[in-house]
Amino acid sequence: MNTRWLLPVDGSLPALRAVDHVIAEALATPQELEVLLLNVQHPLPSDISRFVSTDVVHDYHRETGDAALASARARLHAAGIGHAEHVLVGEVAPTIVDFARENDCGLIIMGARGLGSVAGLLLGSVTQRVIHLTDLPVVVVK
Repeated sequence: MNTRWLLPVDGSLPALRAVDHVIAEALATPQELEVLLLNVQHPLPSDISRFVSTDVVHDYHRETGDAALASARARLHAAGIGHAEHVLVGEVAPTIVDFARENDCGLIIMGARGLGSVAGLLLGSVTQRVIHLTDLPVVVVK
């Protein structure tokens, strides 16, 4: 089994429950897991990015992504679980799926709902799209 797991987070409570699930699984698994922590930022509208320098936009995405990763980072660190952190900009679900494929992840673990403005009936819209777009196993944590 591929032990590189992707853990997309947005700072929401469901995302943190997914982090807690990864921690529990990592502590119960005899083999070393590689956890990739990912936050995907929505691109700024062109009305804004047209008038703001590329450096300012980059710093904004990095700082906002870092803030979204903070609680997950703290929980993984407290549990002694090493991880790599990534902040990307793009359409959230396809970016998650592309990142998982490009980094040879064996599993995506994510919260059932996040901070998205449009939620699905049972699962968040991002979660539904990830499940639809990927051929990888996806663990959805309620």
